[in-house]
Amino acid sequence: MDADTDIVVDSAAPDTTGEDDEIIIDTDDVQLPPSSAPAFGPAPAAAATGPLKSETRRVAIPPHRMTPLKKDWVNIFGPLTEMLGLQVRMNVQRKSVEIRTSKHTKEVGALQKGADFVKAYALGFDVNDSIALLRLDDLYLDSFEIKDVKTLHGDHLSRAIGRIAGQDGKTKFTIENASRTRIILADTKIHILGSFQNIKVARDAIVSLILGSPPGKVYAGLRTVSSRMRQRAL
Repeated sequence: MDADTDIVVDSAAPDTTGEDDEIIIDTDDVQLPPSSAPAFGPAPAAAATGPLKSETRRVAIPPHRMTPLKKDWVNIFGPLTEMLGLQVRMNVQRKSVEIRTSKHTKEVGALQKGADFVKAYALGFDVNDSIALLRLDDLYLDSFEIKDVKTLHGDHLSRAIGRIAGQDGKTKFTIENASRTRIILADTKIHILGSFQNIKVARDAIVSLILGSPPGKVYAGLRTVSSRMRQRAL
């Protein structure tokens, strides 16, 4: 090929260099398709809560409380069925009281209240004292043993129990009246029924007696605490 040969360019070929610049997408007029998500109405109350499931609690009764339970049975199952709407039966073979929810049960915590009521009676509390657990919401049960505070054996353990009870139960009654609680002294186990703050006052007094404090010193501390409680109540 000679150097003087002319290079001929075909001018009829399409020029595509500027086509991309001429394409403009207008997003203002674009309409999205309507949402296909279904719209549900409010669910009925029965479907929202679902079918009520029956729950059962079994409270064991000690042998020495079986005879009192038979005598006070009318006073026990009456509040459970009328106030809480529970179903109650006595299982003689298992020596326990069985509690079950029913369609008449309205409160969510009714089963727990009923179990606490029967448990309090099984521990030795009177029916009138135990029924307070059903009427009030801020009452609790607290149980501990003497060995949880201090390990005592023989005569030392007997003297500790004697200091807690006092002569004819005077010390125990004094602690109950000052702290507004109810106390059951069953051998080495101690059960206290009352509000959280009152249980703490009674437990501190009993712990001091277990550790060897004389009753007079404990009485003085209880008088101070009870006077402060009366001032706060005012």
